[in-house]
Amino acid sequence: MMQFFQNIDHWLVREMERWGIPLLRVTLGIVFIWFGLLKIVNVSPVVDMISAVYPFVPMPEFLVVLGIWEVVIGLGLLTKRAPRITIALLWLQMAGVFAAPIFAPMLFYDYGNPFFLTTLGEFVIKNIVFLSASLVIGSRIVREQV
Repeated sequence: MMQFFQNIDHWLVREMERWGIPLLRVTLGIVFIWFGLLKIVNVSPVVDMISAVYPFVPMPEFLVVLGIWEVVIGLGLLTKRAPRITIALLWLQMAGVFAAPIFAPMLFYDYGNPFFLTTLGEFVIKNIVFLSASLVIGSRIVREQV
């Protein structure tokens, strides 16, 4: 009986290894395309936040550029084309996301405490997962193309 469970465990580990990173790449690509398209058609739920954090940029145009940028990242992830450029674009986009709490902390932290996040603060923090995923995906895609 123990051998049966060990065989199942080994099979599950092999399947996770086989499918984990490709699924991570595809799902992250879908998320970037989806979020980018929402910005392009100006229905993104973060439009007000972006406007408040970056008041010095022309907003409708900036949203379209940012949306296209995100769609390009998503397409790069889905197609595995130009992986280094795709990951670099993703990291630059993430830099803008992580700069937001620096530019407008009152939108992201309750009581001025970085441990008490608002909903927007949680929105920013979840991008740590995107950043980590990009490291795993980027290392795999680049290794496959070498």
